[in-house]
Amino acid sequence: MIHPFKCIVAALALAVGFSGPLGAESLDEMFDRLTEAAPDEARRIQDRIVTEWGKSGSAAIDLLLRRGSEALENGDHVAAVEHYTAAIDHAPDFAEAWHGRATAYFLLNYYGPALDDLRQVLVLNPRHFGALRGFAIMLEELGRPEEALEVYRQVLDIHPHMPDVAQAIERLELELDGQTL
Repeated sequence: MIHPFKCIVAALALAVGFSGPLGAESLDEMFDRLTEAAPDEARRIQDRIVTEWGKSGSAAIDLLLRRGSEALENGDHVAAVEHYTAAIDHAPDFAEAWHGRATAYFLLNYYGPALDDLRQVLVLNPRHFGALRGFAIMLEELGRPEEALEVYRQVLDIHPHMPDVAQAIERLELELDGQTL
């Protein structure tokens, strides 16, 4: 005779095992598709990747991240830094908090701290195409076009349809070849 408790445990294990969404993709699978996708599909995949990156696993950290984003949108860059810093203090391995703070620092023209935070994002998430793009933009603004070009090319290796990156590469190649626009 099969014990009823074993049936309940088995049913629960099956339910938990199949409770995830059907067809859910891992980040690796999304990145594989991203490199081969058409531009419209690439945008949808990018959005899904960014959504996954934004999940800290903690409601409190997610709230701090959301408040930091809202402060950025409202132009309150100092408040954004404070919210992101609080998230980093409680979840130092959460790359999106570092990325948000880097963005806020950049908008405050604090390039040193912004670069430090971008470095940490890339330590935690080497495929973070947004952080790489931000790094390239900063390198360009700091008068380091050769390095910016190299980083922009790394962005395209990860995300071939990242907005404005191909144009930045063209512009820098022309500049470095001695031609002006």
